[in-house]
Amino acid sequence: MELKVIAYAHNGHSDKFGIPRQSREESPILTRIVFEPEYQVQEALRGIEGFSHLWLIWGFNTDSWSPTVRPPRLGGNTRMGVFATRSPFRPNPIGLSSVRLVRIEKGELIVSGADVLDGTPIYDIKPYLSFSDSHPEAVNGFAEEHKGYGLQVTCCGDSVPESIWRDIAYILRQDPRPAYHDDPEREYKLEYAGYTVTFCVNCQTVEVKKIEKTQK
Repeated sequence: MELKVIAYAHNGHSDKFGIPRQSREESPILTRIVFEPEYQVQEALRGIEGFSHLWLIWGFNTDSWSPTVRPPRLGGNTRMGVFATRSPFRPNPIGLSSVRLVRIEKGELIVSGADVLDGTPIYDIKPYLSFSDSHPEAVNGFAEEHKGYGLQVTCCGDSVPESIWRDIAYILRQDPRPAYHDDPEREYKLEYAGYTVTFCVNCQTVEVKKIEKTQK
């Protein structure tokens, strides 16, 4: 079976560091789904405006797999079976994300909540159906949500456009560091939408050291 790329995702995530760990309903970050010429057919989107959420089926940029991986959620030291995780190192490097459809703009889909890198290939799009796809009673195993998100960000974003600072602040509040990193003196660099953000985290506070244009 040959998978065809029907579209590409475009957003401010130029580096995998800082991409949300999962697709998230509350994310303000917008992603444009731009169809390849063969699939820029208006009829193919007929009726999609009636759905609030969609499934994106997309491809990881990996070419190898491992039967066990080290989930960051477990500190990066414990191995679990790849099929018990959402690791990109899979036999078929395919990702699945539920996203909110914000609007349709000139034949492109504008969605929020996507956990993908800029330029990610999209293989298929399907409507999310609440009566069959939602399972409130589901058990999440070792991936149960930790109640540690919602860090305070100490810097305002006067040096960047307001919409970009909104996205950066959201990413920082989610604590993009690996789960096993907890050094308040360590500086991290986050690239987003053409800017590089240098920051450190002390307890529940993110201190932004500087924001500057990314050097190409």
